[in-house]
Amino acid sequence: MRTLVWSSLSQQERMRQLARPALEDSGMLHTQVSNIIDNVKMQGDDALRDYAQRFDNTSLSEIAVSAAQIETASQSISDELKQAIALAKSNIEKFHRAQARQDISVETVKGVQCELRTQPLRSVGLYAPGGTAPLPSTVLMTAVPAVISGCKNIILCSPPPISDVILYTAQLCGVDTIYQIGGAQAVAAMAFGTQTVPSVDKIYGPGNKFVTEAKKQVSNAVGGAGIDMPAGPSEVLVIADEYANGAFVAADLLSQAEHGTDSQTILLTDSEQLARDVTTAIKEQLTDLSRADIARAALEHSKIIVCRDIDEAISISNDYAPEHLIIQTEQPRDVLADIYAAGSVFLGKWSPESAGDYASGTNHVLPTYGMCNSYSSLSLADFSRRFTVQELSFEGLNNLESSIVPLAMAEGLDAHANAVSIRLNAKG
Repeated sequence: MRTLVWSSLSQQERMRQLARPALEDSGMLHTQVSNIIDNVKMQGDDALRDYAQRFDNTSLSEIAVSAAQIETASQSISDELKQAIALAKSNIEKFHRAQARQDISVETVKGVQCELRTQPLRSVGLYAPGGTAPLPSTVLMTAVPAVISGCKNIILCSPPPISDVILYTAQLCGVDTIYQIGGAQAVAAMAFGTQTVPSVDKIYGPGNKFVTEAKKQVSNAVGGAGIDMPAGPSEVLVIADEYANGAFVAADLLSQAEHGTDSQTILLTDSEQLARDVTTAIKEQLTDLSRADIARAALEHSKIIVCRDIDEAISISNDYAPEHLIIQTEQPRDVLADIYAAGSVFLGKWSPESAGDYASGTNHVLPTYGMCNSYSSLSLADFSRRFTVQELSFEGLNNLESSIVPLAMAEGLDAHANAVSIRLNAKG
């Protein structure tokens, strides 16, 4: 990781140093994904089988996973792993159940009752990446809130061959409708439906660039599906002072770097000594990592930035808006008070990002690529829709007439005004 001194950089250089790794040619990617989506819409299951053979080197006799396959997979999971999954599930359930909100009802003026009601989405589709490593944790993070919210129809897609641990985790969470399809074709199938895969109202879960692009396209398509959030490569930013443990900081940076070659890690510190300690620790820890080559590639576009003080580090962090923000300072909650944009925050030296990825209870499906300025981490609210209700008595309508009619007439919408007047005149 390169070490930079923030005060020595021009404004243009600062912007360049905070830039995310460039995404692949968006024009070519858009066309490739668009073609896949169109093919799935036209050919249905045949397209899914073709893509499974082409992209996953798997011949699919059945797209849906049978109950027998799920049961067999469950038996292959060790008791130790089952206990680990159970603990994580329990904590995620506790945190997400606490997010449940009551409907509200307010009388805004005498005779006018206004309500806000919440309904679970009817059907949702969950995506669990396969790729270089299966992610049962993503199943937990999407399936648990979907079930708690009361979504009636929940399906899950994952690239074939689906790992046993993903099948086990899905069933444990209450999801037993599973399809062995991945990539953009899985997103297309969930959005528009095929002979086997039903269409859903909303799609959740991270994925590679093809999955991400497909989610964007189906969310903008007529008859498509909603999505949880836009997402890009994983990222972590650490704010640390002289009291931080350099080995801990290095471990946190590497834990994110191993996700993929396009991941980005940034350390902001006011301590030149800590910057040196972290650099040394990264070199030492890299030698023991099984995904060291991936981490090294990610570190090529990562950096350590020496700041004037922690206030400057906070300002830089808020501008960057990281997916994960780790605060390792003497008084981390004092720093937290000034944080505006971050997907998930980890306070103190005993709070590694790994805790949020797996078992602390918070959700690890987070906005990336600077989207934390306007998007939030996945929560119970994302699996429901809200609508309002109003009920007016004659007295209530009469009380609002002096507001509705003048406003409607000012906007040139006299039919709006008449809808009020005709009622009040009929009563008279």
